[in-house]
Amino acid sequence: MKAWQIGVLVVVLVISAALFRFVDIYLAGIALVIDLALAMSFQIMGETRDLPEITPFLSEDARRIILVNRGNDRALAIHVTLVPLDREFDLPELSADGRHEIPLPGMVAEAKAMVTYENDRGRKFSRTFRLTATGGDDDLLKPVFPTFGWK
Repeated sequence: MKAWQIGVLVVVLVISAALFRFVDIYLAGIALVIDLALAMSFQIMGETRDLPEITPFLSEDARRIILVNRGNDRALAIHVTLVPLDREFDLPELSADGRHEIPLPGMVAEAKAMVTYENDRGRKFSRTFRLTATGGDDDLLKPVFPTFGWK
């Protein structure tokens, strides 16, 4: 954690102790719960920093592969392998929220894309995606379980 984050946690802890001593135990408990929630939030913020996320899609006409970086950092040394098309592509860098299109020699009905890349710190990532021209659900807000009449 950074120094300012530790400072905020210590200040809230001191406020909690002062509330316990001079005001009310319940207010001190509320301040302590807020301090714990802040500590967890700071920890999660630290773990999700510098994370690129490359996602491949087939274009509408199925003649191009579109790489999108949905993460919060740039991806380096990107390598895409298309199975069973026996094609490999390399891309040196893709910035956060960046897009890159890879043309294909013809239409692709269905394929599997294996994508490997790394972030600035050298941490390597690898994922496999199914690509299909007949449909693909890339709705980020779609619930895991179909609830409340979701399409």
